[in-house]
Amino acid sequence: MPKVLEFKLPDLGEGLTEAEIVRWLVAVGDVVAVDQPVVEVETAKAMVEVPCPYGGVVTARFGEEGTELPVGAPLLTVAVGPVHEEDATEEAESSEYSGNVLVGYGTAAATTRRRSRVRPTTPAAVPAAPPAPVKAAGPVPVISPLVRRLAREHGLDLRELRGSGPEGLILRADVESAMQTPAPAPAPVAPATPASAPAGERIALKGIRGAVADKLSRSRTEIPDATCWVDADATELMAARVAMNAAGGPKVSVLALLARICTAALARFPELNSTVDLAAREIVRLPEVHLGFAAQTERGLVVPVVRDAHTRNVDSLGAELARLTEAARTGTLTPAQLTGGTFTLNNYGVFGVDGSTPIINHPEAAMLGVGRIIPKPWVYEGELAVRQVVQLSLTFDHRVCDGGTAGGFLRYVADCVEHPAVLLRTL
Repeated sequence: MPKVLEFKLPDLGEGLTEAEIVRWLVAVGDVVAVDQPVVEVETAKAMVEVPCPYGGVVTARFGEEGTELPVGAPLLTVAVGPVHEEDATEEAESSEYSGNVLVGYGTAAATTRRRSRVRPTTPAAVPAAPPAPVKAAGPVPVISPLVRRLAREHGLDLRELRGSGPEGLILRADVESAMQTPAPAPAPVAPATPASAPAGERIALKGIRGAVADKLSRSRTEIPDATCWVDADATELMAARVAMNAAGGPKVSVLALLARICTAALARFPELNSTVDLAAREIVRLPEVHLGFAAQTERGLVVPVVRDAHTRNVDSLGAELARLTEAARTGTLTPAQLTGGTFTLNNYGVFGVDGSTPIINHPEAAMLGVGRIIPKPWVYEGELAVRQVVQLSLTFDHRVCDGGTAGGFLRYVADCVEHPAVLLRTL
């Protein structure tokens, strides 16, 4: 007889304790292979496809799309083939159970030996009874994340909308039409008292938006930050980039050049590649540079991290920046790719602004901000000329260094921007 195994929401790592079901990738009755993604969930840090470690037939799904589940809650049940085991709680053979739980987290090839079951840590407060399984009545149309987000932002329940697309698929036009339809008049309520909360649209601080809010608030609460800035003539840097791209090979981005300048500056001023251990009252200088960079996406601001940036040249930095940027745009960054940064590069010039005083990405100690590079009047070799000018700003934790160190770091960055040959000493 087939054995029915329950697959629970696994521990997603990085301290995450819950996730929201965004999209089911399988229906009841579908046959799934070992490690096949079965559901797409959204955590506070990323969109993640969760693979099922069992192979067999899906017999039940737990939770509607849009439901938030704690780690350890049931996701689905799978009927696997006959298992020659005396104890029904033992794992299936490797052909039925892989032991892996997340796409992109070291999925290993199946072996012939048995593995111990991966038992995710379950939070103390887990519902005593699992939610009712979702019954599948034929194919379920897949709703795009953009349509789902639009409906959520305007308080619309997708289950109450009639889709105009194929097989009843709900399109963006259906949501926009529902937004324009007057809502039924609410029941009379008592007049608001002065203590009542203010009226207006309410947007839940959860998911990535909530995580960003918590981190920014903690940064402002804990870190005594200061900002210094300087204008720099980037004409020679832009000319060097043109020359590098004309020489062939992968195209070099301005961001890759700035990233390489950052790693060179951190080698000279390691105080800024550190963190503060409040409990021990110690400054911890970090040996590796894991460079975060701010990326704006449709889901909000994220900060992917280039691991071991100090070991990479411009080409390697450019390739990794491009890979992580594409993953950010498609919502496929993993939690591991969004954590562990030691210093952040924030190129807000892409928004058409010159300067900013960014909030440090806690628990880091500094962030370099880069404004737009535009033609401006500039005194060059004793004469007034039109040059490509950029404003650079450094926000730093005043506990890890004084203004002299921060100013030295920023001045070195500006010197590299104005005279890229300075970098030749560090290559």
